Amino acid sequence: MELGTFIASRCEQLQAPSYLNLSLSIIILIGILVSYLPQHYRIISRGTSEGISPYFILLGTTSGTSAFASILVLPASRADVACCKTVSSFECFAGLLGIAQVGVQWFCFAIILLLFLIFFPRNPALPLTTTAKQPTWRTALGVAFLCLVHGLLVIFISAWFGYSRPGYMGTLANVLGLMAAGLACVQYFPQIWTTYQLGHVGSLSIPMMVIQTPGSFVWAGSLAARLGTEGWSIWGVYLVTGCLQGCLLVMGIYFELQARKTGIILEPEATTSLLHDPTLDLQNEFLETDDEGNTVVENGGRTERTPLLFNPSKKASRS
Repeated sequence: MELGTFIASRCEQLQAPSYLNLSLSIIILIGILVSYLPQHYRIISRGTSEGISPYFILLGTTSGTSAFASILVLPASRADVACCKTVSSFECFAGLLGIAQVGVQWFCFAIILLLFLIFFPRNPALPLTTTAKQPTWRTALGVAFLCLVHGLLVIFISAWFGYSRPGYMGTLANVLGLMAAGLACVQYFPQIWTTYQLGHVGSLSIPMMVIQTPGSFVWAGSLAARLGTEGWSIWGVYLVTGCLQGCLLVMGIYFELQARKTGIILEPEATTSLLHDPTLDLQNEFLETDDEGNTVVENGGRTERTPLLFNPSKKASRS
């Protein structure tokens, strides 16, 4: 099909929007935005991103970037954008809701990446009695760097194809969609493993998953109705993520119910206390950290900043 004929057919479809699909798309768009707010709030309110796997953040951000780029370079989406010059504003708005949905999802997850860095626990208490290896500040910075590099590469490659090989934009959209699907398939495994090792959800929001798990299937159906089989690489991503997020949700609810049954409330302070060695009574103000933010414990807790007359046993006895 020639480009002009293809655009004309897309414009005809935009001029006869399905009000049922339009209403559903608006609800999904608002739902995507609202669903991420509990996660943003939980990290901010707890003052820590403890319990969130950095690899979950890495895979989620790169998957979202690939999915957003995929729908932007998809010929059907580009035709819809071109139709906005000839159709009414309402019809244009209705036709671009699919792009807006993926864009909002990417933006909201990017905020999680930002909050993950801002509230990353850089001074965990050591030594640890847990077998779960705690991520370091260097790992968090590495995740942010890889997300930035991936985003820049996707922009550069998409721009190059758009100017030099416009006929291959459909193929590029499928490649980006497959990349997004592949990353989404493994995105939740690091988080599932981290949550399993910790035995609690930490700063991961259960309300977010309660909203998003069924919403993923509704969203996939809406995109499938809008893009058809040609957009399988886009809406298929949300089918996969819905299944895996459902597994994480079940695990998180189980740990929460177990914690309530035993009367354990794992807030940041309580979680940190579980990671302390009870045989040591080191004061945080006398602990120094290395380049990765890990606490250096040596000479019975003495460091270069420790006062010469500092006696932890006497301080403990007075308290």
